[in-house]
Amino acid sequence: MIPVEIQDSSPRFLNFVAEESNEERKVNLDLLNEFREEARIGAKALKRRVEYKYSSKLKPRQFQVVDLVMRKAHPYQLENKLSPKWTGPFRGTEALGNGAYRLETLEGGAIPRNATNLKFYFN
Repeated sequence: MIPVEIQDSSPRFLNFVAEESNEERKVNLDLLNEFREEARIGAKALKRRVEYKYSSKLKPRQFQVVDLVMRKAHPYQLENKLSPKWTGPFRGTEALGNGAYRLETLEGGAIPRNATNLKFYFN
């Protein structure tokens, strides 16, 4: 209770019984682990639903090593809103797994980062 309720004798203060309050607090502490477990289960279920929704709309793309691809431009490469959103073309040199590829330019220069945001390059 806040000091104003005690000072002005609010109905909450007048009906307060210390023994009942202590018993209710003990019951709440006993149920705390159950509430935490329910929250954990709910969070896990929500994560699975979000993952399923994302996976259902995802179009998996497998690139071959000889395919030409374009890579999504990094924010520092964008000068203004009309800058191209994709850079390239690049050639894949190695598939690293989980949709990541090692890339090189068409002249043979290696790209220092592993690329994951790729799309096919069409002439």
